[in-house]
Amino acid sequence: MTKTDTSGPEQVPPTPSHTVGPFYGYALPFPGGEDIAPAGHPDTITVHGYVYDGAGSPLPDALVELWGPDPEGRVPTADGSMRRDPASGGFLGRNGVEFTGFGRIQTDANGHWYARTLRPGARGHSAPYVSVCVFARGLLVHLYTRLYLPGDEAVLAADPLLSRVPGERRDTLIAADEGRGTYRFDIRLQGEGETVFLEFQ
Repeated sequence: MTKTDTSGPEQVPPTPSHTVGPFYGYALPFPGGEDIAPAGHPDTITVHGYVYDGAGSPLPDALVELWGPDPEGRVPTADGSMRRDPASGGFLGRNGVEFTGFGRIQTDANGHWYARTLRPGARGHSAPYVSVCVFARGLLVHLYTRLYLPGDEAVLAADPLLSRVPGERRDTLIAADEGRGTYRFDIRLQGEGETVFLEFQ
């Protein structure tokens, strides 16, 4: 019989690392995740783009999450889009009236994603932006970045984060205006034109 030493803390080996994908694709996407703005709201904008890997190929199974304030810069407190019926447990979705500020979108077979939201308002000293989180195959951890809308160059130049990003990489954080309330924001995980990603500590 082997005797166990109980005099010190138990030594447990560390959990091995693993990638965030592709398992998230089975549980995290939900119907209507791209509809962040209330239905029929007159100030709705569309943001869209592609997620590319290091070789420049689009990823058909990436997941993009967006969080943003309302046009006045307030962080919404309304129930999100994953509401469930308390009686049946079934999916109800957002109520279609309140702005939740959150969306989760899976890329399609061509690596494309889109969301309908409201133009974010400024908070503090920052230029208006939408926070972005990316899940994709091969990543050990999900990635964070920001989506700024073009327009006011003086405000963008004074943003505390953008002003610290080298000029040649700053454009990876600013969406392209395609007109009629539509903005394109491609996310490149590696390689030429790699999106600037943020690390929170």
